[in-house]
Amino acid sequence: MQDFVHLHVHTYYSILDGQSSIKRLVDKAIGNGMRGMAITDHGDMFGIKEFHDYVGSVNKGRKKEGKEPFVPIFGCEMYVSRHGSKSLRRGKEDQSGYHLIVLAKNYKGYKNLIKLVSRSWVDGFYMRPRTDREDLEKYHEGLIVCSACIAGEVPKKILNGDIAGAREAVEWYHRVFGDDYYLELQRHEVKDPSLRANRETFPLQQKANKVLVELAQEYGIKLVCSNDAHFVDQENAEAHDHLLCLSTGKDLDDPTRMLYSKQEWFKTREEMNDVFQDIPEALSNTCEILDKVEIYSIDHDPIMPFFPIPEDFGTEEQWRQKFTQEQLYEEFTRDENGLNPMPREEGEKKIQKLGGYDKLYRIKFEADYLAKLAYKGAARCYNNGQPVDITEEQVAAADSSLVILHSSLPKEVDDRIRFELHIMKTMGFPGYFLIVQDFINSARDELGVMVGPGRGSAAGSVVAYCLGITKIDPLKYDLLFERFLNPDRISLPDIDTDFDDDGRGKVLKWVEDKYGHENCAHIITYATMATKNSIKDVARVEKVPIPVSNALCKAIPDRLPDVDGKTPKMNLTNAIKAVPELRDAEASTDPALRNTIKYAKMLEGTVRGTGIHACGFIICRDPISDWVPVSTADDPDFKDTKTNCTQYDGHVIESTGLIKMDFLGLKTLSELKEACENIKITRGIDIDLDNIPIDDPKTYELYQQGRTIGTFQFESAGMQKYLRELKPTVFEDLIAMNALYRPGPMGYIPQFIRRKHGEEPITYDIPVMEKYLKDTYGITVYQEQVMLLSRLLADFTRGESDALRKAMGKKKKDIVDAMKPKFIEGGKKNGHDPKVLEKIWSDWEAFASYAFNKSHAACYSWVAFQTAYLKANYPAEFMAAIMSRRRDQITEITKLMDECKQMGIATLGPDVNESYQKFGVNKKGEIRFGLAAIKGMGDGVAQAIIDERQKNGPYKNIFDFVQRINFSQVNRKAFESLALSGGFDSFGLRREDYFVQNHKGETFIDTIMRYGQLYQQEKQEAQNSLFGSFDDGVEIQTPPLPKSDVRWSDIERLNKERELVGIYLSAHPLDEYKIVLDNLCNTKCADLADTAALADREDVVLGGIVTNVRTGFTKTGNPFGIVTLEDFEGSGELALFGEDWGTRSGMFTQGASIYVTGKVKPRFAYNDKGPKELKVTGVEFLQTVKNRAIDRITISLTTSMLNEEIVAELGELINEHPGNTKLFFQLHDGTGRHHVLLRSTSKTVDVKQDLVRYIEQTPALDYKIN
Repeated sequence: MQDFVHLHVHTYYSILDGQSSIKRLVDKAIGNGMRGMAITDHGDMFGIKEFHDYVGSVNKGRKKEGKEPFVPIFGCEMYVSRHGSKSLRRGKEDQSGYHLIVLAKNYKGYKNLIKLVSRSWVDGFYMRPRTDREDLEKYHEGLIVCSACIAGEVPKKILNGDIAGAREAVEWYHRVFGDDYYLELQRHEVKDPSLRANRETFPLQQKANKVLVELAQEYGIKLVCSNDAHFVDQENAEAHDHLLCLSTGKDLDDPTRMLYSKQEWFKTREEMNDVFQDIPEALSNTCEILDKVEIYSIDHDPIMPFFPIPEDFGTEEQWRQKFTQEQLYEEFTRDENGLNPMPREEGEKKIQKLGGYDKLYRIKFEADYLAKLAYKGAARCYNNGQPVDITEEQVAAADSSLVILHSSLPKEVDDRIRFELHIMKTMGFPGYFLIVQDFINSARDELGVMVGPGRGSAAGSVVAYCLGITKIDPLKYDLLFERFLNPDRISLPDIDTDFDDDGRGKVLKWVEDKYGHENCAHIITYATMATKNSIKDVARVEKVPIPVSNALCKAIPDRLPDVDGKTPKMNLTNAIKAVPELRDAEASTDPALRNTIKYAKMLEGTVRGTGIHACGFIICRDPISDWVPVSTADDPDFKDTKTNCTQYDGHVIESTGLIKMDFLGLKTLSELKEACENIKITRGIDIDLDNIPIDDPKTYELYQQGRTIGTFQFESAGMQKYLRELKPTVFEDLIAMNALYRPGPMGYIPQFIRRKHGEEPITYDIPVMEKYLKDTYGITVYQEQVMLLSRLLADFTRGESDALRKAMGKKKKDIVDAMKPKFIEGGKKNGHDPKVLEKIWSDWEAFASYAFNKSHAACYSWVAFQTAYLKANYPAEFMAAIMSRRRDQITEITKLMDECKQMGIATLGPDVNESYQKFGVNKKGEIRFGLAAIKGMGDGVAQAIIDERQKNGPYKNIFDFVQRINFSQVNRKAFESLALSGGFDSFGLRREDYFVQNHKGETFIDTIMRYGQLYQQEKQEAQNSLFGSFDDGVEIQTPPLPKSDVRWSDIERLNKERELVGIYLSAHPLDEYKIVLDNLCNTKCADLADTAALADREDVVLGGIVTNVRTGFTKTGNPFGIVTLEDFEGSGELALFGEDWGTRSGMFTQGASIYVTGKVKPRFAYNDKGPKELKVTGVEFLQTVKNRAIDRITISLTTSMLNEEIVAELGELINEHPGNTKLFFQLHDGTGRHHVLLRSTSKTVDVKQDLVRYIEQTPALDYKIN
């Protein structure tokens, strides 16, 4: 048997074409005795880093066992432009390209391969990433190429009868690559006559192979064989076939769909020998290639980008002349005070780790400039803006010439800045901080972008605070630098920065312009088939009904139940063990259902697509493609443009040496920015959110009342409840609540509240602990408290305290146990009782895994406080801003409109005299819907209307409007949209009047537009005339106002309004039935999304308005209807089949307000525990139910709170709405104990929404139905 290795292998990174996982491939290759293998995905190198890392971990184990390393061959099946330059894009003929297997035989080859692949994406993409001969020749060094499958240039030309072209290609590749060019043979013979597979490929392969063998002999080129592997084992062939259906969007039984031969599994050496036993050299030559390949690492130490330091500070060359290598050695191998020198050997190792002395000069240069900026910022932050005096002091050590910087800042600040600057310098990261402060300060000062106060552990750095990277003083809130950068271990800094949503793209563009577009890239993400998606995908191919596959997915919990005290990993195998419905499907007599589970298990985890990381961004000092392959993707910030992204994802990118920075878009910052703009427009006030009073009474009153809807972080109902109980009075209370309100520590909130209010004594295990626990009333809330207390009690170093925090947080028991003796002994030395120390340690172990990062909690609590401050002090402007930013979320808008009602702020529809582009505030403090948000308008139209209004005053009437507006911008569609949405309501005409036709059949809109255009034309001509002004000379008769008896019903008017603005603004069609929905229904429309959750209700009762109806027929010919119902809080779908639909379909007309009753029953009668469905048992119109079921209303009146105004207003509302509902009054005093029940004999009432709303908004009143 000839030895063999695979050189042409596709993994699941050949997206929706390959199905093999890298781990399974490598494990199978090793298990079969192969000495190595290649991966060659289509056009990309997405999987190379995973391949490198997995083989690296395998080889560590092999080394321990004394085995030879397994050789990974990094490759790609590239597409070569068919007609010359890859820049050609002339249509179908230039799309895709000839296939070519390209393998890297050494590190130089790897570098050239990533250049080729990157350029094929950035410069050559045209349906596929394409390279060309010019690039192949330029980057040929260190590469091995094979002629590929029958889509390769040589075999393709052979099959096309172009033997001369095939010879030319062979000669070209042989000239460029020499002995590293191989001709590739493949044989995919289908021998099973019952198998549905591609049988056309094998004869073509044989035809090409015959000529390839002849050419190999003629030109002295060696042959290799491959199997073009796309899946791991033969039994995966059908799963791979399903994957192809997903890729092409075809059904499994489609006779025209693409098929593979199903022979493309990762065959063993024995299987490959059987296929190519007649050409043994083609097998053995694969090992010749393997022996050419070196093993090398593609990892790298951090490649720090260079920050351009201003020339007036100095140059790197001047620093090289100013400092000797020995001075640098001293500075980098001692502590921040110039003491505690490292042993020479250890110190030299550190210098080499940082890149040697040559690199050290650059680091020193950047570090000194960073220090200058830090002390300049410290003057602002800690010295009332006064300059800071800097002095150089000689180190008090005989063996040192080192000088240390000291400042006139308070000692605590001075020591901390010196320590942090020293750590940043000796870890090699000053350039990182210079770049971050540069783009953050430029965002604020140059680009007008709102930047967050910081997030995560970076807020623990005083230097970051001084540089303007963060806005929270770490010293004031006991935030720790070593939580960010541990001085005992070098780890890359990780600064996440929040920008307002609109500004993030501006900042990224600024960064790319400054540091070079080729030096910057987004980070790729891979979307894989998760458990539920794999079921849905395979079910579609198998034509399993959607409701059945949805029910299977809904049966899978978000978290699998524990097994032996541990939570199993979420995958289909484990889910089947836990979910009876999946087990039933796996054993089903229905082959489609059975196959769905079978192949979903095989396809789970397969890469389904790529995307861009939401925030990760790379800045490099060199072109990114010098280090990792680059691909392109749609730019998330700039429509219709492409952006570069790395082909390795965020989990592994940093180990290649590239520096990742996180640019996050935070919608809350956009809302804050918009609120400040609203305040400027309505009140003329500039709000500086960085300097709002942190003790503002109105803001704490808002928190104490739990009125936090619309604010950041504190909005949930549970948080509102705790805020009402806590009644926060200081900012530290908010930080603590932010940290505690999460699973785990939430149980400590009641104790925290009791201690704050003195209902429980505040105790400390050791009195000195009060120093760090006082702000949290003696309760350990933050990781930083554990770190500080370990230093205080047991003399832990900064680095040790961070290591303890990390080990406890991640429950690394061996590390925690190893540190415990040091804590006990250190505490005993400081005079503390060992038993008490044991208790403290046990408490920490229990809580540390829940303890939160205080730096992050403090930063986000500050953002939360800013939102609450604006809501408390500028409520209308704040609510308008958040409604503008959330206008596409109908449920959210509805909630915010309800909140506005509670706050006494009216939310009104659009109006040409009061609306701005987005939600805005009028002079009365009411919120107006934005003009640009009306469908059919657009920003340009809205701005034209606003500009004219602001320039020449409000529009007096519709005629004044058409006389002044610019018709080149405001077209008929805009007029129609304004009329239907209520934008012209203030002119006194009904909306339907604009659509009344005159005797010519012309609508009033057309009439006034024609009038306005004529008016403006005459005015222009008169102004250009020699005979005087328009006002003196010409008058045009205004058209008569329309007269018509046409009246739209409320529902018709509201539906037209909703169609244009997305929500019901002036009223809601269900307003009149709110009394029924609130008192007789037990289910919301949105609850229909989870039928199983309704199973415990004896009857399901809901009401809503029909907004959509879809009809059709099932595979068995039964009619069905899918009805979308909407209520005040959201929408849901109701499915009716067969007779149910036939008899009830007439009730479900669009716009109808209906009342539905039903029961939840098993979908399949034979399986009570299987999927559930809602069986509709009754449908009525809501008006019918209201007339019949609302028998009586009892209005409760608290006599001590009544006054003449309330009595008069209530009486007026009752008189306005006569009806059939019996009216009762229940009088009671303030204690609620004394009651008098009265029935009105002269009045019955129609329970309308305005009556109910008045009762709900009046504290003296309440009501009860029936």
